[in-house]
Amino acid sequence: MTPLEICRLAPVIPVLTVERIEDAIPLARALVAGGLLVLEVTLRTDCALAAIRAMKDAVPDAVIGAGTLRNARDVEACMKAGAVFGVSPGGPAGLIAAVNAAGLPFLPGCASPTEAMTLADHGFEVVKFFPAEAAGGIPMLKSMAGPLPDITICPTGGVGLANAPDYLKLPNVAVVGGSWVAPMDAIARGDWELIERLSREAVAALAPFQS
Repeated sequence: MTPLEICRLAPVIPVLTVERIEDAIPLARALVAGGLLVLEVTLRTDCALAAIRAMKDAVPDAVIGAGTLRNARDVEACMKAGAVFGVSPGGPAGLIAAVNAAGLPFLPGCASPTEAMTLADHGFEVVKFFPAEAAGGIPMLKSMAGPLPDITICPTGGVGLANAPDYLKLPNVAVVGGSWVAPMDAIARGDWELIERLSREAVAALAPFQS
């Protein structure tokens, strides 16, 4: 799938930090049961790659990606683990070269029109706008939509159920990223029912706004 096709599978891409490998499979199952098929596992913990592998093997309906990619080593490692797409908070030249060489569907990060234009010139059809709220939020993306209508955006960072509809109403936003559907305290206590309920609520509330 292309990055845009991946982004259109659900209105939210959960941004997940998996600290215990035993949480990986039930977490993925809860999110998918709630209607969120695209999952971003951040490479911020020692078990992140193992979590990607476990989720992919045990939850075939999930589209598992790796987040917080920073360099070529991360690209190689996440692809070996089975990630089908990657996400990064930025777009440094070395990372872009590695992604292009590997052919990994990828959402590079940007925080300004210049960065978005540079990434579009490198052929990326979807970019991650991060940190969304701190970088100008909805007013910034609304301003970018006019001169840059061909650049599709996934805002992440400070996005929650309260403001996600307003992001998704923008013509240049395909999906939002957020961690509110899988709170760290819920993961820590194994409250998979809550995570499934939060996922269902997000899909029901936000799917009507997704273009």
